[in-house]
Amino acid sequence: MRILSVLFVLLFLSACGGPQLPFLGNNARILAFGDSLTFGVGAREGMDYPAHLARLCGCEVINAGVSGETTAQGLTRIGELLDETQPDLLILMEGGNDILRNQDKAQLKRNLEAMIREAQGRQVPVLLIAVPDRKVFLSPLPLYQELAEQFSLPLLEDTLPQLLSQSAMKSDTVHLNDAGYQLLAEEIYQLARESGAF
Repeated sequence: MRILSVLFVLLFLSACGGPQLPFLGNNARILAFGDSLTFGVGAREGMDYPAHLARLCGCEVINAGVSGETTAQGLTRIGELLDETQPDLLILMEGGNDILRNQDKAQLKRNLEAMIREAQGRQVPVLLIAVPDRKVFLSPLPLYQELAEQFSLPLLEDTLPQLLSQSAMKSDTVHLNDAGYQLLAEEIYQLARESGAF
């Protein structure tokens, strides 16, 4: 009987398919934190990914994107913002400007780690989004996977690099357009659902 119980638990965990989020429902407040890709540079008004996500989940999504921000700058503001907004979920997508400016990737990782700790110290779960490295063939930086494993976070790893590899999804070389932001929001929502948030 005990063996059957253990097998059931293992099957349940494998069916969950990765780190889980607490159930949020429609009354949730989500903090979308990041740089210009969160702010929505390249999108028409109301077509940024947080706005799309709010329509998909039927909940409040706060757009806390700051264009041009590095992870060092993000780290200086995230704690106060978490206290002000008291979100039920943090969506963290930052690091692109560090990469574009050839800043130290080890420091980038430390900054993201500190941001995750700021959220988890306030009992705010985190969904992490990987940004691509600066290469001809865009691929996510491995440090995002390392952080997701370290903190047991749901990770949207390949979506942003894939979208930024398609000219039809971009408004310029580093930003998405309306269609790109919509697809990004759909993938975030799907991951959140698979992780138990909705």
